[in-house]
Amino acid sequence: MPKKSFTEGNWKRNPWFRALCKALLSCKSEQEMAGFLRDIATLSELKSLSERLEMAKQLAAGRPQRDVAESIDASTTTVARVSLFLKSGTGYKNALNALHHHLPSRRKKMASMV
Repeated sequence: MPKKSFTEGNWKRNPWFRALCKALLSCKSEQEMAGFLRDIATLSELKSLSERLEMAKQLAAGRPQRDVAESIDASTTTVARVSLFLKSGTGYKNALNALHHHLPSRRKKMASMV
């Protein structure tokens, strides 16, 4: 049986991808998620994903693409792609918003305001 390719039109409907999403959602802690990610991805893949999230953080903070590329030692092509999805997609925006609301310093500030 030939493998079906992921395309912009079908990737969300791919049953294997949907199962991956459900497995990620089933993790109940950062430690559990880290263990799962380490089992399914190489260290190189995890590094790439981590770097892309850091790129998105820096771009969202207004840092120029070239500076982001230099700070992470990434290609400007990769940074431009992250920037494109940050502007036109919802994934990075949702993740960064969730991270922003879970920062310890923000929680401390909020607690001190009460």
